[in-house]
Amino acid sequence: MYYYLLYHQNRKKIFLKKQAHINLFIASRGHHEASWRHPDSSPYALTDIEYYKGVTQKAEQGLFDSIFLADHLSVRGEVRRTARTWLEPITVLASLAVSTSRIGLIATASTTYTEPFNLARQFASLDHISNGRIGWNIVTSWLADAALNYGDTRQVSHSDRYERAEEFMTVVNGLWDSWADDAVIDDRNSGIYADYENINPIDHHGEFYDVRGPLNVPRSPQGRPVFVQAGSSETGRRFASRHAEAVFTAQMEKKTAQDFYKNIKSLVQSEGRDINQTLILPGLSPVIGSTESEAKKIARELDDLSDPEVGRERLSHRFGGVDLSHLSMDDPLSPEDFPDPETVQAARSRTEVIVGIVKREKPTLRQLLSKLATARGHFLFTGTPEQVADLIQDWLNDGVSDGINLMPPLLPHVLDIFVDEVVPILQKRGLFRTSYEGTTLRSHYGLVRPNKKKITNV
Repeated sequence: MYYYLLYHQNRKKIFLKKQAHINLFIASRGHHEASWRHPDSSPYALTDIEYYKGVTQKAEQGLFDSIFLADHLSVRGEVRRTARTWLEPITVLASLAVSTSRIGLIATASTTYTEPFNLARQFASLDHISNGRIGWNIVTSWLADAALNYGDTRQVSHSDRYERAEEFMTVVNGLWDSWADDAVIDDRNSGIYADYENINPIDHHGEFYDVRGPLNVPRSPQGRPVFVQAGSSETGRRFASRHAEAVFTAQMEKKTAQDFYKNIKSLVQSEGRDINQTLILPGLSPVIGSTESEAKKIARELDDLSDPEVGRERLSHRFGGVDLSHLSMDDPLSPEDFPDPETVQAARSRTEVIVGIVKREKPTLRQLLSKLATARGHFLFTGTPEQVADLIQDWLNDGVSDGINLMPPLLPHVLDIFVDEVVPILQKRGLFRTSYEGTTLRSHYGLVRPNKKKITNV
């Protein structure tokens, strides 16, 4: 259902429109790979916390639900020609938590190269610091370069990553539930700080982890962070259906986005979960101008600053490092030019998007790289604020999304236009909040606070 039905005292029916959830995905000086070179991009270094504070505060001014920081666990040669370094996201969120008051804060952390106890402790601490505004983007890291940084000489297979992730979720959920909500008494008169009977070890013994517990941080305001996930492979979708409360997804066509939306909601329902407790937020990367011609001019400026060889290198890594040096820039591509996505141990869902583009459009390599330069397989749009608002409304009404994961190709320029011009249009149409009603990320997303569960030993 895309509209909610209410009654006044006179029993007159009133239909309320579904409202959009909006997350800001902060990356580099914008999502276009050449954004760091554009004169309208941020003058701050990507290691300057003032940059992150500025764009996050702008998103909070725009009443966004949340911001999101991705992460990378290695550095590749492409850093010579594209801005691919930034700060560790959990650390950044600690700063943003005290420089903002209402907006949700989501950080990426890997189940492959992080210990469950450390992660549970960090995110519980952040949720306390932010008064309940934290989300965790769950990733199963795959880059061989990352493995080498953690003393592993082999690349973990796609299936093994998700098996480890499932046990990881069992452990961290147990740790977050190891303290009862009322375990902290903090009674100065009696001299009792905590009811130790309400703090329990989890005594987990599994295939990948042995963790006694309990966590050494009390239960946080949200009970645990909001779970966000972005895997769209079949295994990734199943994982999302069991755990995710928000799903970020890359879709380049409305029809495939609709199919994905229906599939995830169906899978969530099959797991016995409420479909309204899992939001689908496809990436949208809009170039916005006061006129279409102005927007197209900005898009051309960004494309002209791109280096096709950077794109070729990044495309190679998408397919696990396959050699693409033999491909001509200006000959039409075919799916046979790339490995079968089913055989790729990297981010499989994204390779499926890329091969899908090749099948449908038969682009040259230069044309494909141009598409991927802006947002790496996410939905691209060039137009006016009114047209962007029309697109978001269409997606809400037609079962494409529950909102968007906004990926500005140029920061802060496009974000400023979106907040100042697109948001008021959405508000006028009744499609976006005019004030924050709650104080937590869960309240922004319309999610329930999870009850404490007793974890059975494995």
